Amino acid sequence: MLNRHQQFGKRSERLAAEFLKRTGYRILETNYRSTVGEIDIIAREKGTIVFVEVKARSSSRFGSPKGAVTPAKQRKISMTALDYLKRSGQVDARARFDVVAIDTATGQTDIEVVKNAFSLAYG
Repeated sequence: MLNRHQQFGKRSERLAAEFLKRTGYRILETNYRSTVGEIDIIAREKGTIVFVEVKARSSSRFGSPKGAVTPAKQRKISMTALDYLKRSGQVDARARFDVVAIDTATGQTDIEVVKNAFSLAYG
């Protein structure tokens, strides 16, 4: 059974996937896991593989959702993305990292896609 925080996270990931589909992304996988980490959504947009991190906030207490993808998180996502590309035989594919920021602090649901939110991060 998921706790309230986990339910909010899963609901946010579903919202993000629906929003991405409506804006032209084709969802390939959700919650891709490797020994290194997890990627919330893997999609394709116009020939590019897009690794999507979903960040949601229900209050401003911990800052904006866009600012929550730390350098350490970027490294984990990067390493997991490389694992996905290698396992799927797509190491030469064009790829990028997007962040979907969901903010419900005002009582409304605001969704923003930040394309090319960060570059491949090593070490």
